[in-house]
Amino acid sequence: MEWILDPQIWASLLALTALEIVLGIDNVIFISIISASLPPAQGERARRLGLTAALAIRIVLLAGIAWIVGLRAPIAEVFGFALSWRDALLLAGGLFLLGKGTREIHHSVDTGKDDKGAGGAERFGAVIAQIIVLDAVFSLDSVITAVGMAEHLPVMIAAVTIAIAIMMLASEPVSAFIERHPTAKMLALSFLLLVGVALVADGMHFHIPRGYLYFAIAFSAGVETLNLIAARRRAARAAG
Repeated sequence: MEWILDPQIWASLLALTALEIVLGIDNVIFISIISASLPPAQGERARRLGLTAALAIRIVLLAGIAWIVGLRAPIAEVFGFALSWRDALLLAGGLFLLGKGTREIHHSVDTGKDDKGAGGAERFGAVIAQIIVLDAVFSLDSVITAVGMAEHLPVMIAAVTIAIAIMMLASEPVSAFIERHPTAKMLALSFLLLVGVALVADGMHFHIPRGYLYFAIAFSAGVETLNLIAARRRAARAAG
């Protein structure tokens, strides 16, 4: 039990937890948007199940670190391009995000409102399936980062568990905010398109530092915050 008193263990846990939360932002946004097509009660359940699945997938991947490393081994070569299972997963996930994001943007602009029908088991199952597929793709970056930053498996699992718990608490407010502000939803969908492009680029062996993506969305979010503040002030003046 000497590891409990080791400050380096706690420092790595804190740093890794913070990084896992940052890396999980895109996952929370995706789950919030895709679950918005369901009735409120089913949407909340889908978000919780989706994040629980994300935690389970991350723990399983962490337990199979050697298998994760093996995913980088080439399985085929196409015109001189060495394709690995990791590349294939990133390409598939990126293309899925691009298609899903484009479809959601088109739906929002074309109809001007979300389709919150009766839901049903079939539709609920389809949403959960999409969330789990993207959870697996997002988990790759998360697990690879954890393996690179920490040496002890319990620390990695603890950091991932804490991060997912915080994401569960944040998912409801994030979902409600996106639903209340259509422009914020459009920004979130644009962010997903950026992430999709980054995943495709990674799958093609062109790495785009995530810091660039997060700076872009942070800048856009800052501008949107100023717009919301200005809109509230105009509304308050009009009401007064």
